[in-house]
Amino acid sequence: MSTQEPTNTSSNLAPTETPSTTAWWISDSQPLPTPVVHSRRGGVPWYVALVMALLAGCVGAVLTRVSLGGDTGLVSVSQSIERAPNSIAGLAARVSPSVVEVDSTSSDGEDTGTGFFIESSGYILTNNHVIESAVLSNGTITVKLANNHQYTASVVGRDTSYDLAVLKIPVTGAPALTLGNSDNVQVGDSVIAIGSPLGLAGTVTSGIISAKNRPVTTNSENQVGESSYIDALQTDAAINPGNSGGPLVDAAGAVIGVNSAIASLGASGLSSQPGSIGLGFAIPINQAKRTAEQLIKTGHSTYPILGLSLDPSYQGAGAEIARSASAIRAGGPAAKAGLKPGDVITAFDGQPITTSDDLVVAIRSHSVGDTVTITFQRGSTTKSVKVTLIAASH
Repeated sequence: MSTQEPTNTSSNLAPTETPSTTAWWISDSQPLPTPVVHSRRGGVPWYVALVMALLAGCVGAVLTRVSLGGDTGLVSVSQSIERAPNSIAGLAARVSPSVVEVDSTSSDGEDTGTGFFIESSGYILTNNHVIESAVLSNGTITVKLANNHQYTASVVGRDTSYDLAVLKIPVTGAPALTLGNSDNVQVGDSVIAIGSPLGLAGTVTSGIISAKNRPVTTNSENQVGESSYIDALQTDAAINPGNSGGPLVDAAGAVIGVNSAIASLGASGLSSQPGSIGLGFAIPINQAKRTAEQLIKTGHSTYPILGLSLDPSYQGAGAEIARSASAIRAGGPAAKAGLKPGDVITAFDGQPITTSDDLVVAIRSHSVGDTVTITFQRGSTTKSVKVTLIAASH
């Protein structure tokens, strides 16, 4: 639309007129000309242009509304996450209902540990040190299930040498866990630990098997009896006070160990108790299964022995047989093999022995009736003999 610029000279104005205040591009006396939309080759038809203008206006309104803060909710998604059955989340969901909290009350106070169902008829496996004080002081042992139901437990049997105990509660159809084969475990295998560290029931941690056949001797402040000797699985999964007696589970959901002990640098910071530094130890489930079966069947358990006494003060490499006439049990495996007081055992079935604790752990990692090879030094002579382990009732 073209416009014509008006002239602005005094001769065009009457003496009594004042100049119009109307903008120069709008006539006072003439209507605005009707706009004309021209079409040209390759151009947009008028009706298309009109639709586009309307759409542009709508988009602009929406953008303006968002920029001004109108109806600006956070973005969220509603689709569910698919978790593989053997993921940590999947394993935890399957295993957790079988894990229980074990609370024991004794004259010395209260203690909390963990256990898990090994039979659907209500048998629970845990550590002896979790319930020992309550047993010795005629205290009470309470089991809390994952569904928060609570039961008073009875003690079927316990074994201080392996730090194991079996409890029973009056339930049927309990979700018993599958027991794996700890002999097949390899360093680097993924594992999860489930328990009640510091009373926080149902806590799940994950890690790997960081070592096997670790000789571990435990005698905690709650364990008032003899020391326990464990040929342990070592894991870096976080294990803390209260995890004792809980399951260490492999990537298939099978129990391969019973969490029993941790190495610690001592209490520090805000905590009054030592915490995990990535060095946790579990009793191999093959050993725990043998002991649990004996406790369930008879209320008692046995462990293998050589029939000799060791000198714990010996400072050299190996385990020295005590230099006393009673150090060798008459008719026992050591006597039959010709071992004598003062002999230093340096290897047990091919496994090097550096201390007396190493030898005890190695012996107890075997079963009654196993035949093993013992290498020992007598003076400057090294010898090897075969012996068959016998049972010592416990």
